[in-house]
This record gives sequence, C-alpha cells and structure tokens, in this order.
Amino acid sequence: MKLHERLRELRSERGLRLKDVAETAGISVPYLSDLERGRTNPSLETLQTLAASYAITVHDLLEGVEFYGASTEGSMPKGLADLVADPTLGPQITPDWVQTLSRIELRGKRPRDKGDWYEIYLHLKRILN
Repeated sequence: MKLHERLRELRSERGLRLKDVAETAGISVPYLSDLERGRTNPSLETLQTLAASYAITVHDLLEGVEFYGASTEGSMPKGLADLVADPTLGPQITPDWVQTLSRIELRGKRPRDKGDWYEIYLHLKRILN
C-alpha cells in the first residue's frame, strides 16, 4: 500500500470527512486532498500531526505502507485488531497471518468486524494447508 492510500484508509475507516481531519490536524483541505491523492508528500511534522489527529503513533500510521515495519494493534484494520486481541481466537493468529490479512482488500474495501476477519482467516488457512 502507498502512503496516500493509507492516509485515505485511516480517514475512511473512521467515517471522517476531509474537512474533519484537516481541521483537527491544522492543515488545509486541499493539502490533505493532495496527500490522499499522492500528489504531494508530507513532512515528518505533518505525519506527526496527522497521526495525533487519529490518536495513533507515526509508526502505526505508516504500518502497511510499502517498506515500513511490522503491525501493531493500532495500525491494524478495523476488526482485525479485535480478532488478534480476542483471548480465545487471537493466539492462533501469528504475526505472519496478521501481515497477510492486513493486505486483504477488494475494490478498496476491507472486512469490518472480527467475525469477517476470522472467516477469511479460516478459509485462507484451509486453502493453504
């Protein structure tokens, strides 16, 4: 995933408008729009401001972006973090599976809840084993 895709994903999965995020982050709507379209790249300061506006770390903001580190709970797609945190189901989801599942997307959409993620995990596990 590219950085601009990750920025749009973070906003969309929270149900926020460009205007909402821009106001919280103290940046202009056109600038945020350009960031989400990949027309410009943010400074480290802008990344920090955007991460703070989403109440996540820069590491979590950048997770999933090509050539950037491992998953943390805050960086996982909605529902997948719930699955990993589940005391019964979570222990069987290895970091490799988290990374694999984090990449799943169909027409720009991802599973939304723990049950959907678990169902996908079970299907993939059955196919790959």
